[in-house]
Amino acid sequence: MADFSAAMTGGQTFKLSGRPAKTTVLYFYPKDNTPGCTTESLAFRDLHDQFRAAGAEVYGISRDSLRSHEGFKAKLELPFELISDPDEAVCQAFGVMKMKKMYGKEVRGVERSTFVIDADGRLVKEWRGVKVPGHVDEVLEFVVRR
Repeated sequence: MADFSAAMTGGQTFKLSGRPAKTTVLYFYPKDNTPGCTTESLAFRDLHDQFRAAGAEVYGISRDSLRSHEGFKAKLELPFELISDPDEAVCQAFGVMKMKKMYGKEVRGVERSTFVIDADGRLVKEWRGVKVPGHVDEVLEFVVRR
């Protein structure tokens, strides 16, 4: 898996090769403060302690600005950091930019996706075209079983 770095909340920079030797869960979502993205982020928040107990760190990532992320994180009281990818470099690297239908029009956007990267930096599981209900439970189950 190619290394990357990107700005994240809390004035920090996420670097794939510089993260602690733990399992990393990256969930890509379309936009801060939208219903599905809020529901998904709250589910990761509510199970955060269980992810940590399983040795995993969770990070959300979208094209939103750091300012938007900071507000979204504070509003939802998220205990994990959000990565900002306004130039879509990370989204492109993971292949999550897709043409989608929205109100009958074709728009280019982030396909809701989750990736699990092991302590050695290997991609070990991916979910694409995610439907929010039950998804975070499924990710946690996978992480715990590893």
